[in-house]
Amino acid sequence: MQDLIELLRSNPYPGRGLVVGQGVVYYWIMGRSFNSRNRIFVETEDGIRTEAHQPELVEDPSLIIYHPVRTMGSDLVVTNGDQTDTIVEQGDFIKGCLLREFEPDDPNFTPRISAILHEDGAFELSILKHQDSGRCLREFFCYEGADEGVGYFLSTYDGDGNPLPTFTGEPIEVKLPTPDEVWDALNEDNKISLYTNVAGDVKIYNKHLGD
Repeated sequence: MQDLIELLRSNPYPGRGLVVGQGVVYYWIMGRSFNSRNRIFVETEDGIRTEAHQPELVEDPSLIIYHPVRTMGSDLVVTNGDQTDTIVEQGDFIKGCLLREFEPDDPNFTPRISAILHEDGAFELSILKHQDSGRCLREFFCYEGADEGVGYFLSTYDGDGNPLPTFTGEPIEVKLPTPDEVWDALNEDNKISLYTNVAGDVKIYNKHLGD
């Protein structure tokens, strides 16, 4: 098992990332361009959405404005894009992910990462990756649950670069830190917002709002 704080501190740009454990969800966004950084998280009736901090300066909203977190019955869906809505509309995690693919942001082809937490403690993770052939590789990881204090980490990138290197391998088993520790560990220049849900206690951190 790895230490999530050390993973984040040693990686200035994991991109968007999520961690899922027993009754725990962490989801954050990061950015390098002004357009990506010009965002905050805002609570909604069934989760959260991204919103432009300075709407008049938005260049392209297509891949930066979406609902990262939504409820689906008794389940909680968390993703890094508008596939959240696809999954909820389909009412099925796998079916929703099968209808989507990586983002069309050539040359990065950012993967779509998604998770669903079930009421019984089980959860599923998915990553949709670009292959050299241009096809989409859809990977799914299903867990019956997790021990207390343990989570599974998945991010869009393995680190910084041009193009950005896609996350590889299985979700990483990590020791769960507190929400404040996660926020502090994210790279100060690149972090934008963080959503945490620990046993139903939701916290939102927004760099633009002074967090």
